Amino acid sequence: MATAATFEGHHTALLRATFSAEKILRYNTAYISSHFNAMDAVAPYLILTTVCAIVGLITAAAFSIRIAAMPEGTPKMAEVAQMIRVGAMAFLRKEYQMIAIFMALASLFIYYTIDKNGMPATTLSFLCGALASLASGYIGMHTATIANVRTTEAARENVGKGMRIAFLSGATLGLSVVGLGLLGLTLVLFTLLFVVRVADWGAALTITTGFSFGASSIALFARVGGGIFTKAADVGADLVGKIEAGIPEDDPRNPAVIADNVGDNVGDIAGMGADLFESYVGSILAAMIIGWTSIQTDSAVLFPLSVSAFGILASVIASFFVRTKKKGRIDAALRRGILLSSLIIIGAAYVLARHFFPVTTNAYVTANGVYTALISGLIAGVLIGLLAEYYTSARFSPVRHIAESSGTGAGTNVIAGLALGFLSTGFTILVLVLCIGIAHLSAGLYGIAIAAVGMLSTLGVSLAVDAYGPVADNAGGIAEMCGLPHIVREHTDQLDAAGNTTAAIGKGFAIGSAALTALALFAAYADATKLMRIDLMNPMVFIGLLLGGALPFLFSAMTMNAVGKAAHAMIVEVRRQFKVIPGLLEGKAKGDSARCVAISTSAALREMIAPGCLAILSPLVVGYTLGSHALGGLLAGSLVTGLLLAISMANAGGAWDNAKKYIESGKLGGKGSSAHMAAIVGDTVGDPFKDTSGPSINILIKLVSIVALLTAGLYTANGIIG
Repeated sequence: MATAATFEGHHTALLRATFSAEKILRYNTAYISSHFNAMDAVAPYLILTTVCAIVGLITAAAFSIRIAAMPEGTPKMAEVAQMIRVGAMAFLRKEYQMIAIFMALASLFIYYTIDKNGMPATTLSFLCGALASLASGYIGMHTATIANVRTTEAARENVGKGMRIAFLSGATLGLSVVGLGLLGLTLVLFTLLFVVRVADWGAALTITTGFSFGASSIALFARVGGGIFTKAADVGADLVGKIEAGIPEDDPRNPAVIADNVGDNVGDIAGMGADLFESYVGSILAAMIIGWTSIQTDSAVLFPLSVSAFGILASVIASFFVRTKKKGRIDAALRRGILLSSLIIIGAAYVLARHFFPVTTNAYVTANGVYTALISGLIAGVLIGLLAEYYTSARFSPVRHIAESSGTGAGTNVIAGLALGFLSTGFTILVLVLCIGIAHLSAGLYGIAIAAVGMLSTLGVSLAVDAYGPVADNAGGIAEMCGLPHIVREHTDQLDAAGNTTAAIGKGFAIGSAALTALALFAAYADATKLMRIDLMNPMVFIGLLLGGALPFLFSAMTMNAVGKAAHAMIVEVRRQFKVIPGLLEGKAKGDSARCVAISTSAALREMIAPGCLAILSPLVVGYTLGSHALGGLLAGSLVTGLLLAISMANAGGAWDNAKKYIESGKLGGKGSSAHMAAIVGDTVGDPFKDTSGPSINILIKLVSIVALLTAGLYTANGIIG
């Protein structure tokens, strides 16, 4: 049995062997024979994982077909829905064309620097990850643009029926994300181990890092591009429509309303899907890498895959229980799905831990320890989600305090919102600290990585609950634009209100998993570069720490400025149309919504390039010029400041939004009051906080770690290898 000293002492040698280029391919007959004999026990687990992933995808397809079979409603409703669908797909096509250029350039870089003109294994792995990420976003958005109008039509009958359709749309995205993520990872590993015949798990996982890089880079562009689009349209529509023209939200007279509804899909569906796809893939891969480098057994590598596979089955089962009566509580029904899937995983993980770790593997890893680490992550995810709900729901005092602060103007509203965002980091960080501490005491670094897997094990249903929100929001917009009876709008408002809370919970899961995954990836990078500690007395480390600490702030400034520029163009255009189109404000003419969609599209695609390049190039530049120690400092600095900034932005933005809705519900003066006008300003500030910059930081802190790990062999402690 390995001792703690042995465990620590062999870390460096183990990683050197794992990431050694000479071990990537071996073709002698004796090796192939022994390799397949050793891997005979592995194949059934990979096949089982593949089957579970396919079950998730089949269920997603069945949900999508069921949604499409539901009635669309009136011809006017179908017309509006078609305009939203066309705009969303047009943006996605153009975005994917630009991303294709990046994929080509990144593939060339990987081929010539990492594959070194040999077999393009890492390059193909990167492309598989990128394509799977794009596919998950496309599937989710295609379904959402079909489901929105059907949710509106169902809401004409009752709230429960509308909720079910919106949830099924979210479940299609959630199950597509986990299904494609797990299927892609498993097939890449299966191909490497049994077709390409790589040396061992270490070599296979090194190549599979390219899959995670593909997922992360696509997620960043999708999240930033979609976030810029949706917030430019949202801010432009609100400032000119609500404040200047005094017309309601989603009023058909506002030409930016269609662009706003398009943005809900490209930002909160396609962007969010890509975001959590890379979180899911990154957490599994990080656990597998740490499991191999620290334990070096098949069990340690297969356990994260198996837990994720059962997580898909748990999500499928739970999705059938998310429903409510005609006038039932929507939030309770949505939480039921997360609770049920979590309970299933708690039971399944207990059995899996004892199957894979029947006896003590070494001083750090036992069945009880691994199980405790996983449950700590699962519970931490739920607690972080509940904290996000507390700080962003109008049912609790923090949001009501912001609403009350609006009574004295926009300035006090903004101050209260910023203070809430900063304050909300405290308990969230405390939960993460406890989770990390428990996980590390239970199973070392492997335990921390497993905690991230546990947190995202029920992503199929937790993402469904999150993605439900944008569909409900679109349904309300369609009801308003089509002039449906007031009762329909009341029903869709109930759906939307629950969606705001679930979106905050989803962001909490994303933030928590990002921290744990980034920490696990940092540990893998540290071992790969023999960086056993962060020494603040080393000037290069301290320089990297400062650069990394500044990175999330620079990134956020770029994304927020991008929203500001795009929103300015949208405001100018909406003002112009109100001025030059006779009868538009009176409802006697139609605005040019296509022009507004085009403005958001061009702005989003143009402005997403610089933040994306900053995230990808920063670790490369620091690693090449200052060395692996400085790059370690960069990763540590970006993780700490990025995590805090993401938490504060997400919660402040959500709180501002729901404070506005609280006032609109008739409290503190209601719509049109001075408090309402102030709350709209706060909500406008919070929009890029919660839907553009904040969520993108989650990807940033993982992407820099993935790039550093992928390129770890390209530079020394002092800079580029000559």
